[in-house]
Amino acid sequence: MPSVQLLGPAEVRALAAEMGLRPTKQHGQNFVIDPNTVRRIAREAGVGADDVVVEVGPGLGSLTLALLETGARVTAVEVDPLLAEALPGTIARRAPELVDRFSLVSGDALRVGGADLAAACVSAPTALVANLPYNVSVPVLLHLFEELPTLRQGLVMVQAEVADRLAAPPGSKTYGVPSVKAAWYADLRRAGSVSRQVFWPVPNVDSGLVAWTHREPPATSVSRAGVFAVVDAAFAQRRKTLRAALRPLAGSTDASVAVLQRAGVDPDARGEVLGIEDFVRIAEELPALDPALPGGGP
Repeated sequence: MPSVQLLGPAEVRALAAEMGLRPTKQHGQNFVIDPNTVRRIAREAGVGADDVVVEVGPGLGSLTLALLETGARVTAVEVDPLLAEALPGTIARRAPELVDRFSLVSGDALRVGGADLAAACVSAPTALVANLPYNVSVPVLLHLFEELPTLRQGLVMVQAEVADRLAAPPGSKTYGVPSVKAAWYADLRRAGSVSRQVFWPVPNVDSGLVAWTHREPPATSVSRAGVFAVVDAAFAQRRKTLRAALRPLAGSTDASVAVLQRAGVDPDARGEVLGIEDFVRIAEELPALDPALPGGGP
């Protein structure tokens, strides 16, 4: 395997100083400074030479280099123009034999389209591995799941509380909208924790790892947007029973009860006990849902 020089604390700070970079909260810029951590992420993600990895928020390149070290192809998506401009040079200096396995998309991962990403990847992307900015982690994850159906597996690092929500099963205290919507696309599990001390600057929150594997969306005639509208309504007010929470979608409480009964769901249950398949059955029994409903998107 070609030699790769990973970034440690001194190298990260030197790169930032050379660029005149001051990490900003706006872009969630907390850079990993521990080589063991990025190697662990690459290992837990299970990627190798046959994979085409999409990485969001590569920053100074710490995780990017560890992913390249596995032999995988890596396409990084970076929103900060300063970081995007510097990253190819870092790869060229620290992994010169792997430059041809790296590509860069300069833009916002929330807005980049699947076609643009697939074109940058040369071949269909198979994995998503990223240290996701805490403030947009769930929207970015859901957007890329939707835009890149060829993704088969991956691992993301997010705020610990978000990691708990993404991997939560129905009925647990942390189960909610992110849990259900992510389950439309993937099976997710907690894959460990990451100390805040491996970041520069040190964040004021802990981080968690979430591993995932692709699953086919439920077979249904209802659109994803329609099902997600039901999910959002069910969790809009957690203390409400489903008969009350779904009344705006069904038209009346009586209609809501009838919909739930036809779907085989207890009208007095609450959204946090239902799995994605339950929400699909409910959506199938409702009148045609408008995809433009609030929450009807990712």
